[in-house]
Amino acid sequence: MARVSMTTTPLRAAALALTVAAAVAAGWGGWSRYDAAHDASAAYAQARNDALAAGEQAVQNMNTLDHARLDQGLDSWEDSTTGDLHKQLVDGRDAFVEQIEAAKTVSTAKVLSGAVTELDDRAGKAGVMVALRVTVTAPEGEPAVKESRMLGQLTRTSGGWKLSALGQAPVGNTAG
Repeated sequence: MARVSMTTTPLRAAALALTVAAAVAAGWGGWSRYDAAHDASAAYAQARNDALAAGEQAVQNMNTLDHARLDQGLDSWEDSTTGDLHKQLVDGRDAFVEQIEAAKTVSTAKVLSGAVTELDDRAGKAGVMVALRVTVTAPEGEPAVKESRMLGQLTRTSGGWKLSALGQAPVGNTAG
């Protein structure tokens, strides 16, 4: 019969305890990662972030246009929109080209901040408010700079979130 020394038994016990502790830690870490990846609030937060990023970019696109690259700018407008807004842009494109070519203006927009005002992830609808600074440069004179707030409605499409409505946000006290 093999003889067990007194020093090997504590070493085996310590090794076994460390192995069990490592297995428990690995199991807990795996479960935590799975739980976080399947958390509904994390998915909702991601949808909110995606809608905000798309909304800010679309509002910026809709306020940026260079008469020298008109087709590129109007294509960007159309790529950023869906629904009735998209139809209005497509239907009015020729008349708008004439107006911008005659004015020879360049407008550039910079997003200052944005927020999701509403999100119905299941229905694929969202609302955003975007503050931006728009600089309009005419052929002569100094550039005009204007800050504004825009309210946009977004619809999720197969190509991502797109603007389905856009308008100015009310400013000041509207109470009577």
